[in-house]
Amino acid sequence: MTRTLMWGGATASSQYEGAATVGGKGLDTQDVRPWKPRTSNATCETRLLTASAVAKAKADLAAREGNYPFTRGTQGHDHLEEDIALLQELGIDIYRFSLSWARLFPQGDEAEPSPEGLAYYDRVFEAVRAAGMKTFVTLTHYAIPLHLVEAYGSWTNRALIDLYERFARTVFERWGSMIDYYLPFNEINAGYFSPWNGVGLLRPEDGPYDQSAVFQSLHHQFVASAKVIRAQREICPDARSGCMVAAFCYYPHTCSPEDNWIKLHDEQVNMWYPVDVLACGIQPYYMDAFYRDHGITVDITDEDLELFARYSCDFVSFSYYSSSVLGAADNGEQTAGNLVCSIKNPYLEASEWGWQIDPVGLRTQLNAFYDRTHKPVFVSECGFGARDRLEDDGSIHDPYRVEYLERHFEQLLLAQQDGVDVLGFILWGVIDIVSAGSCEMAKRYGVVYVDADDRGEGTYERRKKDSFDWYRSYIESYHATHGA
Repeated sequence: MTRTLMWGGATASSQYEGAATVGGKGLDTQDVRPWKPRTSNATCETRLLTASAVAKAKADLAAREGNYPFTRGTQGHDHLEEDIALLQELGIDIYRFSLSWARLFPQGDEAEPSPEGLAYYDRVFEAVRAAGMKTFVTLTHYAIPLHLVEAYGSWTNRALIDLYERFARTVFERWGSMIDYYLPFNEINAGYFSPWNGVGLLRPEDGPYDQSAVFQSLHHQFVASAKVIRAQREICPDARSGCMVAAFCYYPHTCSPEDNWIKLHDEQVNMWYPVDVLACGIQPYYMDAFYRDHGITVDITDEDLELFARYSCDFVSFSYYSSSVLGAADNGEQTAGNLVCSIKNPYLEASEWGWQIDPVGLRTQLNAFYDRTHKPVFVSECGFGARDRLEDDGSIHDPYRVEYLERHFEQLLLAQQDGVDVLGFILWGVIDIVSAGSCEMAKRYGVVYVDADDRGEGTYERRKKDSFDWYRSYIESYHATHGA
């Protein structure tokens, strides 16, 4: 029997909430990322932070200087009830949101959570449930308390596993009865290709990242995921656990055997590694060779492997925005993607930011994830970032977003007809938020417009785009045809 799909929308606490010091919230790893004008180096300078960059950010914030977009987000903290009402009007079935670890535990290592943080998320959970939406909770979305980086060395330190489990247990004990689906970590493979976002690792002032530190941090997140699933099954067994990676739908640059090998190998390391551990419960063979060939040392215990085998997730999920092309010579024209670059695909159009638009790639990835894991699959992020123009009459016309979603929804339904057990689709940045990739407001994903610019100027008033009405009508039509 074909499952009735859930249609949803998503935000992330660091990109949406703002209120960076309200209720005693501590600084987190996103708060210290500065906005810079778009240049060839802007993304790296705002995404791969050094100790000196963090020190400057802390000094700037203390002096109330500089432009740090994540400290203000899109003022979701102050617009909570209004925004949930808009999502209810939109008619989505499920809302994906993340919790700020630093709002609940400002330093990350306190014995007890912040009462103000608990009270705020009480409001969030109660508002979502009152609106009749299911909850899809991301425990950590690219943001950990900055204190854990400075005092512990972030996820290189095994101590963070226990601190993280304390945070997760607090969430499950207080709101577990209201959690339908959850992820321990957003895009967990980001630790490899975006270490500051993914695992909170400082970039050396001069030189590359220590890859042993990167992969040791990833491994500790894998262990933390398994322990969180164990805790959840003790405390709120009705919740469904997932794992999530950023999916890139790799294609070889040519049909040469060498290009095909590079495609297979990079796909294993960049995308399938977390899936094999967290969904299949194994430490995959190919990582032994990768670690050996790159001189990487990772401490993996027998207890860790037992946890992986016993506490694998219930469903798999991924973000999908565009596909990527890989080649052995890597000699093609480069273009951007979700925190990564790839060779430009001549068969595809791209957004202003260079992300290649490939709806068929979504169908391909859905089949690939189901084929590998035989577990239900959730598209936990997908959407189109663009410059939206606020017209004089207050309208926002975004036919490019409607076209993008319409084409991707077609492929989603085809994947379901292929036999993939698809749970649903979640529209990324359903309300405009600060871009995690480039720290911009200019790059908008939402069907709800927020009147703010890259410098934080604007009213922060919410307005419905044309895509709002289109998505609402699509959901209504789908459920009228397929049942609730």
